[in-house]
Amino acid sequence: MLKRLILLTLLAPAFALAAEPAGKLTTETIIKRMVESRLGGVKVEAVAKTPYLGLYEVRLDGEILYTDEKMNYLFSGNIIDAKTMQNITEKRLRELSAVKWENLPLDAAFKTVRGNGKRTLAIFSDPNCPYCKRFEKDLAKVDDITVYTFLYPILSQDSHEKSKAVWCSADKSKAWSELMLNGTVPAAGRCDTPIEKNLELGRKYRVSGTPTLIFANGERVPGAIPAEQIEKLLAQNGK
Repeated sequence: MLKRLILLTLLAPAFALAAEPAGKLTTETIIKRMVESRLGGVKVEAVAKTPYLGLYEVRLDGEILYTDEKMNYLFSGNIIDAKTMQNITEKRLRELSAVKWENLPLDAAFKTVRGNGKRTLAIFSDPNCPYCKRFEKDLAKVDDITVYTFLYPILSQDSHEKSKAVWCSADKSKAWSELMLNGTVPAAGRCDTPIEKNLELGRKYRVSGTPTLIFANGERVPGAIPAEQIEKLLAQNGK
């Protein structure tokens, strides 16, 4: 519903802000409560004033909406800087979706090192995801990198079984490579795995699809990207 929302005219407020006097509430708090009321009880994560057009940024469910101070209008869309043609909304969404590298539990991922391994990348991946397989072929072209793969089986129970087989293999990295590049499924294994913790971690960070990439600076990139773009992003991150 929110993605299809282009412009919504809001009538004069008929919303009581609890019993607290309006003078004691910030504009951000008032907007938050009004949006939650007008949009059927959705949960607003935060409201912040922007430096452009007197607009307020309303963050909810991984999206950004904008409104004016009096909440006469609420709209969804991209704000673009006319001088630089930079998509401000897109940039802001990237900032908000970033994941601090130090917050990743790397012991729940298996590590693959190529070359000197000085550059780092984390990936949430499902063994049955065709885009993940395509991405692995491009990633294989990238050298001097350490890759942390979080097994993230969200497509099927079979994905879960294959992920467990990979984790329980003597050489996890080799088993994963053989599976993703050659279709060779490792023998079923029996061992403790971090898969459930990975699924919980993904829900925490709203990882809704695979592959999802996280670079050393925290930038998150959803989807399969070619080797050239991987190299570019690694260079930008400086690690």
